[in-house]
Amino acid sequence: MKIISIIAVFFILTGCTKPLKEHRVVIQECYDGDTCTTITGENIRLACIDTPELKGKNADLIPAKAARDYLNRLVAGKEVFIHRITKDRYQRTVAELSIDGMNIQEHLVDKGLASIYKRYASQCNWSKSTLH
Repeated sequence: MKIISIIAVFFILTGCTKPLKEHRVVIQECYDGDTCTTITGENIRLACIDTPELKGKNADLIPAKAARDYLNRLVAGKEVFIHRITKDRYQRTVAELSIDGMNIQEHLVDKGLASIYKRYASQCNWSKSTLH
């Protein structure tokens, strides 16, 4: 009973009206290395990173497919924690994703599959240090 009271106080003090489980989504698939879709149809643009393009004049197929395939192996069909930040011009949710305590975007950068998108690096705590 005491734990329930503590949780209730947390939600009241932080302004949260939904339980933490509401901040989890299941990823259906990832279109490329920085864009995924949930099983409910929400399109998510991974915040603060950029990966090589699959299409268009700037396409770089080998690294683009490597980033997409790695991201799919990491999150497709799995429940992930989502921290929604904003919507982009295409009405995709811009968000940070994590799984098992690991920040997905930071992990992709560490693996060399993505780079920090300097223009938007201030949106994520882990990438803010690159602005100096």
